[in-house]
Amino acid sequence: MGAIKNDDFKKKLTSAVCTLLGAVPAAQAAQAAEDAGKKWDIDAAVLYYQEADNRVSAIEPVISLRRGFSGNRALNVKFTLDALTGATPNGATPTNVPQTFTRPSGSDSYVVQPGETPLDDTFKDTRLAVNGSWQQPVGRLSLLTLGGNFSKEYDFLSVGGNALLARDFNDRNTTLTFGLALEQDSVDPVGGVPIPLASMAAAGTLQPRQGGSESKTVVDAMVGITQVLSPRTLTQVNYSLSQNSGYLNDPYKLLSVVDPVTGATVRNVYENRPDTRSKHALYWLMRHRLKRDVVSGDYRFFFDDWGVTSHTLGLNYRWQPSKKFWFEPLVRYYTQSEADFFRIQLVDGQPIPVEASADYRLTAFNGLTFGLKHGWMFANGHELILKLEYYTTQGDDSPSEAIGVQRGLDLYPNLKSTVVQVQYRF
Repeated sequence: MGAIKNDDFKKKLTSAVCTLLGAVPAAQAAQAAEDAGKKWDIDAAVLYYQEADNRVSAIEPVISLRRGFSGNRALNVKFTLDALTGATPNGATPTNVPQTFTRPSGSDSYVVQPGETPLDDTFKDTRLAVNGSWQQPVGRLSLLTLGGNFSKEYDFLSVGGNALLARDFNDRNTTLTFGLALEQDSVDPVGGVPIPLASMAAAGTLQPRQGGSESKTVVDAMVGITQVLSPRTLTQVNYSLSQNSGYLNDPYKLLSVVDPVTGATVRNVYENRPDTRSKHALYWLMRHRLKRDVVSGDYRFFFDDWGVTSHTLGLNYRWQPSKKFWFEPLVRYYTQSEADFFRIQLVDGQPIPVEASADYRLTAFNGLTFGLKHGWMFANGHELILKLEYYTTQGDDSPSEAIGVQRGLDLYPNLKSTVVQVQYRF
């Protein structure tokens, strides 16, 4: 359970195919030329993710295989396995009395104590993902990459394909990149698909369901340019567009309907989001090599037709005091506005909007990441990398929409998480 409500975590682990391809300097696309005649290159890693207060935890082993062939051709295959457990906010607001919630299956319930953020503690899932791509020159100056991806969870199935064309100009100092990806997702929530904005029913009774499964389609497109400014400096600019259509709700998320005077919860209803979403992102990267060290800065501007606008600023410095090891501290700042249909709660007796969600990922908040990577390089060409990151968010704990008892409670479930990763390349 939780293929959708775990979306935030998965974004930390993987991104849309086009964005991933565009975020790496296009000069690296020529790596296949150096791989000709080599055996398999293997990149194995294990990532551990933990949120504070006994919320979501995950362990993710990943193995990536690359084989170079003559003629600048290359095969890439990646296997990922996620195992997740813990508790996650269900969208309802805290209140001053105990609250009882029906689990998604409809056959059981759980109780949240007064003043506590309602968390669904049954979050558990396993995801298997396979990605593959084939890299093939097209003429002397172009490189075509064709790929596919498959991902399966208990309540979620995703199948997709992608293509990327990189074209060099200006004595290979300029590279234009065009990418396209198509993904088809099927959602089969535990207990069935809830009727949007219907009231949660008591455990053991007939639940408000409209079917067993839904689907959505995602089309991503990207265009980018990478420019070598000097032997030590390059820059990159990408624009990406993502069109989402179909079932975009989180079937496990609720909204509280509260008393207009006291703010006490009267009932809980299931969310409803628009069935389309257009997302735009502009990404800029600047990378400069010193004698041994490398400093990188990047900025990403995002906006969509849901009213969400975000800014991301990142800074990395790779310090290499010797040929055998290196350190790379990083810092990243993120800020976003809330979606047009985000609501802390709905008010009893007032008209119910057509679209509404209390998902904290759609509200306005700031995020800050600190991290450090440390790598050792061995004489046989192998490399061991350790990574540690800490991420925290801060939202409005007491928004102006708070009513009655809500004014004395924390209405934004701040997130604090830690990521530890061990990676070995050989």
